[in-house]
Amino acid sequence: MDPATLIGIALAFGSMVAMITIEGSSIASILLPAPMILVFGATIAVGIAGGTISDALNAFKALPSAFKGKTTPPQVVIDQIVVLAEKARSAGLLALEQEADAIDDPFLRTALQNIADGTDGDELRILLEDELSTATKLSRNASKFFVTLGGYAPTVGIIGTVISLTHVLENLDTPSTLGPMIAAAFVATLWGLVSANFIWLPIGNRLKRLSDLEVERMTLLMEGALAVQAGSQPRLLGERLRAMVPNAPAKKAAKAAKADKPLSEAA
Repeated sequence: MDPATLIGIALAFGSMVAMITIEGSSIASILLPAPMILVFGATIAVGIAGGTISDALNAFKALPSAFKGKTTPPQVVIDQIVVLAEKARSAGLLALEQEADAIDDPFLRTALQNIADGTDGDELRILLEDELSTATKLSRNASKFFVTLGGYAPTVGIIGTVISLTHVLENLDTPSTLGPMIAAAFVATLWGLVSANFIWLPIGNRLKRLSDLEVERMTLLMEGALAVQAGSQPRLLGERLRAMVPNAPAKKAAKAAKADKPLSEAA
């Protein structure tokens, strides 16, 4: 679990609370039910209105993954592919069918089963690319939904402030209450900005980043599976897959070895 989202949001709200406390104000002054109901309720409502019900449901289903943030390190994927390549090289491609039964990842399982069944390499690539594209669309739609909420929230907050200020103008005959009423009016704008920048936009960007990482993982699996089908040598396959990953361990080790080489030897 990568707690970056939880830590970031907690620190953001903590900073806001610290500012309120240092200025001698009270948290209760911004925890007003009416503007919060308008900002959060209307923002989610117009977000749903801008898409389909299935888009909203899929987005909220993806919400837990934004906080759990479970990702697979590229080196783990590469090691898994290299082991499968060694298995195919020693026991033949048909042996991959048994390996597929023990793999939980449906994407890799599909690839191995089709390899064992003798599917043509070009057809297998098309199949895997289609699956990758479908998975990407679902995750990107979830990300787009929350980013869209981040765009709506500040405007909804301004609407709440205008409504409250209208109420203020109706009560100009009671000057003693104008100060608190005007302050309360701007709470809607505050929550519009806070919800957008502390909640919706971070969650949307987090889901997009997780989607990018998942695409990288599936791309490694696809290229690795196709190379296994083509009979690539396991060690060379591992090096090729590591070359596709930024800052892969093998690259770092090579750079370190080059840096430590004596000048006479380098010459």
